[in-house]
Amino acid sequence: MELRQIRAFLAVAEELHFGRAAARLHIAQSPLSQMIRSLEKELDAELFVRTTRSVQLSAAGTALLGPARIIDTQVQAARAVTRAAATGETGVVRIGFGGASGYVALSALTRAMAERHPGIHLDLRPQTYTGEVIELLDDGTIDMGIVALPVAAELSTVTMRIEPLVVAMPAAHPLAAHTSVSVGDLIDEPFVVYPSAHGSKVRDAAFALCSGAGFVPRIAREAPDPYSLLALVGVGIGVAVVVAATTHISVDGVVYRPIDGDVPELRIALAWRTDRMSPVVDRVVEMIRETHR
Repeated sequence: MELRQIRAFLAVAEELHFGRAAARLHIAQSPLSQMIRSLEKELDAELFVRTTRSVQLSAAGTALLGPARIIDTQVQAARAVTRAAATGETGVVRIGFGGASGYVALSALTRAMAERHPGIHLDLRPQTYTGEVIELLDDGTIDMGIVALPVAAELSTVTMRIEPLVVAMPAAHPLAAHTSVSVGDLIDEPFVVYPSAHGSKVRDAAFALCSGAGFVPRIAREAPDPYSLLALVGVGIGVAVVVAATTHISVDGVVYRPIDGDVPELRIALAWRTDRMSPVVDRVVEMIRETHR
């Protein structure tokens, strides 16, 4: 049984007239009649009761009508889904991200995609920092990822945020009484940082700041994500150098203070490999470029 036979049967069954059915299918009446006869032969059943004046469904034809419509509907749905995937209107994009900047940047992107392209699902993979993002992009585990620039030239990027560095500290800390702090003020402080294995550029930036002030930070604890990090700061384990986006996270017992002097900023971007593009990734890239001009 072929799809063209099913559609020929449906056209005749709904028109109850071979001439009108042929016109509907944009074919001559003779090929239409041949398809119906071939289908009847295959099913070993007469599907229509034909007279010189009328065409009516037989009992077998009536029984076939429902299943034939289901088949036609399913085929149309399959074609629609395939076309949507081919044009990037549906699909899944796997995005790795870590840190507060990732949360802030991707929350806006997720809202925009839901409004403009509801058929695209963003599969967000948290606690994935710059070094891990690059590795996962290379092996194809993710399609896109949040990184701190610069990154390797083979990655395409769109800058989503420019982040100053600030200090998170316990609210009861003596430095919390100041409106800002210098890096030198932190020389004797224990630090809470992201793990080195994550390849976090925020951790790297914190170490670079301390090195520039002439000391190596004393690491009290490591935390896998900004919420855990701030929880440790809040209970007095230590201070932390974080990006300004972290100030959007309110945690009891934690205050944020800007850092005095010429403090470097981190450029936070979404990255992807241009040699592994797909229609659905193209759609996400279009949206990012449109919203971050």
